[in-house]
Amino acid sequence: MKPVMIYDGDCNFCRRWISRWQQATGDRLEYVPFQEPGVFERFPNLRHEDCERAVQLIDTDGQIHSAADAVFRALAFAPRRHWTLWLYQEVPGVKPITEWFYRLVARHRAGFSRLTRFLWGQHVEVPTHYLTRWVFLRLLGLIYLIAFVSLWTQVDGLIGSNGVVPAADFMEALQRGSVAHNGWGAYWLAPTLCWFNSTDAFLHFLCAGGALLSVLVIAGIATPLALFGCWAFYLSLLIVSDVFLSFQWDILLLETSFLAIFFAPFQILPRLSRESPPPRLWLWLLRWLLFRLMLSSGVVKLTSGDPSWRNLTALTVHYETQPLPTWIGWYAYQLPAWFQKFSCGVMFGIELGVPVLIFAPRRLRFVACWVFMAFMGLIALTGNYCFFNLLTVALCVLLLDDAALLEWCRVIRLGRWVKARPGPAAVGPRWRFWMSLPVAAAILVVTVMQQIHVCRIRVKWPRSVRRVYMNTFQSIAPFRSVNTYGLFAVMTTSRNEIIVEGSNDGLTWRPYEFKYKPGKLTRRPRFVEPFQPRLDWQMWFAALGDYRNNPWFIDFCIRLLQGSPEVLALLKENPFPDAPPRYIRAVVYRYHFTDFATRRATGQWWRREFEGAYCPILSLRQ
Repeated sequence: MKPVMIYDGDCNFCRRWISRWQQATGDRLEYVPFQEPGVFERFPNLRHEDCERAVQLIDTDGQIHSAADAVFRALAFAPRRHWTLWLYQEVPGVKPITEWFYRLVARHRAGFSRLTRFLWGQHVEVPTHYLTRWVFLRLLGLIYLIAFVSLWTQVDGLIGSNGVVPAADFMEALQRGSVAHNGWGAYWLAPTLCWFNSTDAFLHFLCAGGALLSVLVIAGIATPLALFGCWAFYLSLLIVSDVFLSFQWDILLLETSFLAIFFAPFQILPRLSRESPPPRLWLWLLRWLLFRLMLSSGVVKLTSGDPSWRNLTALTVHYETQPLPTWIGWYAYQLPAWFQKFSCGVMFGIELGVPVLIFAPRRLRFVACWVFMAFMGLIALTGNYCFFNLLTVALCVLLLDDAALLEWCRVIRLGRWVKARPGPAAVGPRWRFWMSLPVAAAILVVTVMQQIHVCRIRVKWPRSVRRVYMNTFQSIAPFRSVNTYGLFAVMTTSRNEIIVEGSNDGLTWRPYEFKYKPGKLTRRPRFVEPFQPRLDWQMWFAALGDYRNNPWFIDFCIRLLQGSPEVLALLKENPFPDAPPRYIRAVVYRYHFTDFATRRATGQWWRREFEGAYCPILSLRQ
């Protein structure tokens, strides 16, 4: 009534892989060890020596297929696996290569059995990712909650009506310029809900609404819709506050959540035992995102031509010159130069070598997962990078499968959660796959060509391919959800800090103290993450150039001259509590970490030298 696969039941290697094939094909195929009594009476044309040599597939018409031919025919019974048999039969070279490899494996079963155990462990069967998805989506919801609440506490001072760069002014400029020039296309080029409203109340609505939607994601309620809302709200805020939300983790959050919309289960109320299986297409795209993120971070450092990366000396200055170091970063800076060079070499190994393991067999993927997580932990200990480390860890979770998570749950005694796991399922609904396929194809085409460009690989694409790429990229680029990555391509080798000062007489100047960036020499660097003080971060970037390249800085100074309470709330100390000063100036100091002896003697974590003026003295016209 159905085909029968005959295999060697005494072979550990055969039993392991037969269990995987059986899970994939289900009851469409019968699996019988040839040692079972009555097998040769049931199939008279079957020979004992053939069964010892290779697996045998007996078709419903009695025809016998052997070795790789039998394997591919058996896999064709699995849903969406018919293409494997087509490759074997139609593509030149596939048949002889696979038959040769099958004979090689058959002659060395014991060795390949040990290799299988080493690469896959105890679980060779097709992995499931129900719990993996459950953990990933809750982490993503938590990250969105952090991002929205963090921005909510600063939104008035950053882009409010009395903020540094008011969103209302930005939208008014779009109305005058982009709409007049692009017509309806302006709404596509600037996809933000602030077209409807850009008041302070609406900005608070976006932050509060995003936080509420994040809670729904954490609770697992209507997850795809909640994720889409988080993505739309965060994109809306990013468009109108591009100065302060232009960091790589902001666009990484948008891209991750956009992919997660299609990865999430389509159900209203959370019920793990009845979830549809995670779509493997979108699981692979999320892993591809992690691959691009990590590999690009290493590639851009080498291709930038920066000598500090090439000679492995970048970490000798990185802990001191990064935007917001921690007090552990101060201690890391004191480590000897040979250790810093060694650490830099290890970093390149992690960013350039380990990403390959993302697409390797099961146990090697686990190695990549734990290495990346440890790497993110070390980065988080020495520097404040908002929710970047946590977001990368969430992507790393997708390298695990349910069996690995269940084992971890048993270790920490989460027995109730383990019992809530669903049963295995082979595939999800076909309609969902075919509806999302064009979106996935567009993302894959753009990201593959982007990654080739980042890696400086020269490929002469056909004109039609280039045209498809450019049209697709131009269509999706405004949504900031398909991006290139690469942190610290060029290492900043010195640390300049802008000190903003006010005065009423032009002679006596008193400094404004920021909450988190270096200022007072005796103030210890602190942990801020996962919160991100957007103004403090932007001050670090402003110090890399001058005020002419950072027009927002002049707006910031004007707000200080006006005594804007929303902007002053972003600062730690206001030296003019009664009335704003008449003059504002900004000067630049070069900051350095102190050493152990200096800190013991003076209590100072920093030392500094005066560099000069950052901008002219400013005052309001009377």
